[in-house]
Amino acid sequence: MKEKLRKNWKLFLIASLTLGLAPFRPPHIVGKLQWIAGGNAFSGEHAMQFMDWFDVFLHGTPWVLLIVSTLLHVFRKI
Repeated sequence: MKEKLRKNWKLFLIASLTLGLAPFRPPHIVGKLQWIAGGNAFSGEHAMQFMDWFDVFLHGTPWVLLIVSTLLHVFRKI
């Protein structure tokens, strides 16, 4: 499993730059992360709904996989 994560960094990079940043002006994941960081995601009148959390998962997964793959490369070199 670790080897597959480490070897597929190019796929994760492409997925991060396409799905992870879509739509491109502004990237959807940036808006969702700002919403979460602002504290309004969990409570209040404009709390995030299920679809918003699914968007975070959908657009964030390629970035998480890319980060894990990069860390596996770094720790293998050490």
